[in-house]
Amino acid sequence: MKHGQISSKELTDFIRERSTIEEAYARSMTKLAKSAGNFSQLGTFAPVWDVFKSSTEKLASCHMELVRKLQELIKEVQKYVEEQAKAHKKTKEEVASTLEAVQNIQTISQALQKSKEIYNAKTVEQERLRKEGATQRDVDKAGVKAKKATETYKAYVEKYATAKSEFEQKMAETAQKFQDIEESHILHMKEIIQSYSQSVDETHIQIGELHSEFVRNIENTSVESLIQKLAESKGTGKERPGKPPQTFMSVFVLGPVPVPALWGWEGCIERENSFYSSSDSEDEEEPRKFHVEIKPVEPNNGTHQNRATIDELKASIGNIILSPSTLVWLCDILNSKTPKHRPVAVLLCCATSLLWTSRGPSPVTLASQDALPIAVAFTESVNAYFKGADPTKCIVKITGDMTLSFPMGIIKVFTTNPSPAVLTFKLKNTSRLEQILPNQQLLYSDPSQSDSNSKDFWFNMQALTSYLRKASDQNPSASYFNVDILKYQVLSDGIHSTPLNLAVYWKSTASTTDLRVDYRYNPDSMVSPGPLSNVQILVPVDGESKNVDVEEESRTSRWNLTVFVCVGPPGAGSLRAKFELSDGPSNPSTLAVQFMSEGSTLSGVDMELQGTGYRLSLSKKRFATGM
Repeated sequence: MKHGQISSKELTDFIRERSTIEEAYARSMTKLAKSAGNFSQLGTFAPVWDVFKSSTEKLASCHMELVRKLQELIKEVQKYVEEQAKAHKKTKEEVASTLEAVQNIQTISQALQKSKEIYNAKTVEQERLRKEGATQRDVDKAGVKAKKATETYKAYVEKYATAKSEFEQKMAETAQKFQDIEESHILHMKEIIQSYSQSVDETHIQIGELHSEFVRNIENTSVESLIQKLAESKGTGKERPGKPPQTFMSVFVLGPVPVPALWGWEGCIERENSFYSSSDSEDEEEPRKFHVEIKPVEPNNGTHQNRATIDELKASIGNIILSPSTLVWLCDILNSKTPKHRPVAVLLCCATSLLWTSRGPSPVTLASQDALPIAVAFTESVNAYFKGADPTKCIVKITGDMTLSFPMGIIKVFTTNPSPAVLTFKLKNTSRLEQILPNQQLLYSDPSQSDSNSKDFWFNMQALTSYLRKASDQNPSASYFNVDILKYQVLSDGIHSTPLNLAVYWKSTASTTDLRVDYRYNPDSMVSPGPLSNVQILVPVDGESKNVDVEEESRTSRWNLTVFVCVGPPGAGSLRAKFELSDGPSNPSTLAVQFMSEGSTLSGVDMELQGTGYRLSLSKKRFATGM
């Protein structure tokens, strides 16, 4: 039984070592895939590296899946080792009587042998004295001793027979128990080995399928298709040069502008800065040119001035979202072309569809060869406790959540493709994070990374597909599904980490309570400072205030007002309130303040997709006060 326990532990060590080897191999494959992605993207051969990269990523995922299965198997073996030890302990207690029977027959056997030797010696001595003609007294004396030895010998023979019968019975029962334990042990070990072999076999099948897919992809990558891709990526269009661009931008000018300054002015303008939505932006190598047409203003006949009404402007621009950088750029151009008068305001209206807002990953039907759209959202919560006006006593805790959003169409792509491209991303600016807690059911990471400001993660694609399929079954009408990827805690530096610094002062008498709240906007707490919106203050004031509503149960007035809509630079000032009391003085209490900010986070953490097969269609960031 001891050897059985040793074998179980050794099998655990063997599987664990195999798991370590597979994990190291998977990491090496992941690094190799990344290196393939960093190879030259120029020339006709560039798309082939995408095939290598995708195949190697899938291979790494297969081996990581084997690691997961082996880890689960190790848990099963360890559980068996514990159960085995308990069974052995119980058996040892049950066969304790067998040990007594063994010890008893050993003792009786020794006594029987000794009594036999004494019996033989005494009998021989009596016979010798009789033959040598010893005196009758000596012969009788020897006979008494021989008789006593015979009786002792006979008694031990009977004891031995009883002990032998008990020994054989106990040994047969105990040996059967030992055999049953060993048979069960061997069967259990074979089941473990069968699970181990099945996991390895499934991995080898997946690897074979991956290799076949790789061969097919290479065969399908013809010389003509590679040349065609290069032509499409580097070409300037299918039409011959010389035709004017098809995108027009009209500029409407409000205010008194002399006709000669604008009439007939038009020309091609090179774009220096542009604004894209977060869904499908790509860097372009060549600057795009646009035709700018200035609509002429009706001649001023002296009876009225041409002014567009608000309704006309709304009808003209619709729901177009304008870029401040573009607005300023066009104003500068107009200013340079119209030195006599500057326009009061400039509104842009695009004749084609420089503007749209993405609301999430597209739910339209996706093909397996398309780059699949996903969206990411970072949501952070800041909790702070200010005690009086002492900044050193400020306690701050900032936590965050990262969520990915997948469109409905991506599920079909995953389920119809046995080996979808591994979704890999880099979490950037992690040096400002104190702790990162990834979703261990879905994500893998490499703990050996040396870069302290970023961390690489990749998905368990089988687990992700299963998760999304289950979510789709539960809500088949949804157009997209949100998945919690990881949580994190941000390093804080006391009051310096809070976007809004606060100090409260109370002055209470029997008839009045004066309250002053000093606030200061702190842009240094944010990587990209933005305004704080929906700032609200809740102030509980006891003493039965006369000038605000009173809660009957607590006899406490609650001053719950949206005191300012938005706080930004310089954003410093004081709020004052005076309460008339009928039962004062009131006791100073804790104020609650809440706000939110869209478009940025306090940590500055960000995500960058790695590899091919996916594209980031939207990135949202916000932070707000906690509960």
